[in-house]
Formats: sequence, structure tokens, C-alpha cells
Amino acid sequence: MTIAIDQITPITHMSDASEVATGAYDDLIELLETLRADDWQAQTECPAWNVSDMVGHVIGASKAAASKRELLRQNLYGFRHAREYDGNPLDAYNARQVAEHASLTPAERVAALKVLAAGAVRGRMRTPAFLRAVSASVKSNGSIVEGMPNKGNFGHLMDVVYTRDVFMHRIDISRAVGRELSPGENDRRIVEDAVGEWARRHQQPVEVVLTGPAGGKFVQGSGGPRIEMDALELCRVLSGRAPGEGLLGTKIFF
Repeated sequence: MTIAIDQITPITHMSDASEVATGAYDDLIELLETLRADDWQAQTECPAWNVSDMVGHVIGASKAAASKRELLRQNLYGFRHAREYDGNPLDAYNARQVAEHASLTPAERVAALKVLAAGAVRGRMRTPAFLRAVSASVKSNGSIVEGMPNKGNFGHLMDVVYTRDVFMHRIDISRAVGRELSPGENDRRIVEDAVGEWARRHQQPVEVVLTGPAGGKFVQGSGGPRIEMDALELCRVLSGRAPGEGLLGTKIFF
């Protein structure tokens, strides 16, 4: 069945953001519980991070999601130290998240995520309307790749982008340790939502055929190019982890 892209219901706190976020955490934790001791030192495609570092970042982001005070603390650190990261506060506080959890053992990292996940999701979903409406400019350097939006919305960050971050880091870790994923319905929903946002950004006719368990067929308008690829690979392209030309040069926040 082919789905018209304008018929995709976006993930929001008013729809299924809580359920999808919880599923993304569950899937990541399930993968982490299978890792061997040496897997935690495997280099990921995020140049500065091995698997252990990446999980430290997710722990820090989860703490920020669970507590607005912690979110403010991390963001203030980012702005104060942005000059050390080519002016990018996001990269500054991501690095701080890694550093603050560097002493944790693999078992402690998994345990921390198990404790934090539910609170992180609740905290995000309880974000008040006045904060959800806030948008801010985003630095176009460092971990922000060419083609991404130049502004980010706080509500979208809480409902969607944090979930995509957990989802994508699960993919990053699986690739780093050579573990094949078995995507499920939750992954399919994340991919579908990403396709919808990407298509709304570029506004061009396109037919998208995504293979694999998280895939599907989508269309916007008529007469556009046909893009056929693995569903998870599309997310790697849209996040800037893999190259993409033409319409695939339009990126979204992951």
C-alpha cells in the first residue's frame, strides 16, 4: 500500500509521542544488554565517540529531558563553552554529557538508562505550551550538517528529536559493533514521521520506496523522482551520516 505523505499523522505529544519515545528507549536498552565488554570501546561514526561515550551522551540528554533545571544547566554550559567548539553550544553540552558520565561502567550505563527513561519521557511530554512555542536559531556547523533547518522548535525537540536521537544512536551502535538490527513497528513509525517532515520541508513531488522491516511506500504529488533505499539508510542520509543528492540533500533534525 502506498501512503500519501500528507496523510501521515506527525508524531506529537497529542498523538503518540510518549509511546514512540518509550519504545525507542526500550529498543536501545535491549541492544545494549547484548553488548560484549569490548563492544563498548568500538568506534562509532560520530568521530569523537566510542559506544561508551555515545551512551553517556544519551544518559545526559535523558537527564535534561527529565528535569527542566538540568536542561537549563546543560544549555548554560553549552553557551558558556561554545567558543571551545567553534561557537556551537550543542556540541559543547554534548561533550559535557559524555565527560560527566565517563566513569560509569557498561552495566551502570545500562542501569542508568533503565532508571531515567520513563522520567525523561514524562518530562518531555509535560513541557508547557509557552515553551513548546519557542524556536531558536541553530548554528550551521559542527554536528549540524549542511541542509538542516536553521531554526529548531522546542516542542518538536521534546516530542520528536530526542526520540530520533535515541533511535539513531541505536543504529550507530549496531553498526559500530557489527550487530544487525531487527526493526519493529516503533521503528516504522519513526521512519514514517521522518519521511513526512522531510517531504514537508522540500515540498517537491517524490515517490519513496523504503525497503526492510521499517519500510513502506510513500508519495507526494506526481511526476517526481523515485527514491528507493533501505528505511534505516534513509534516516542515516537525512541525519547527515551518509551522503545524499537531490532531494536527499534536504536534511531534518535527528
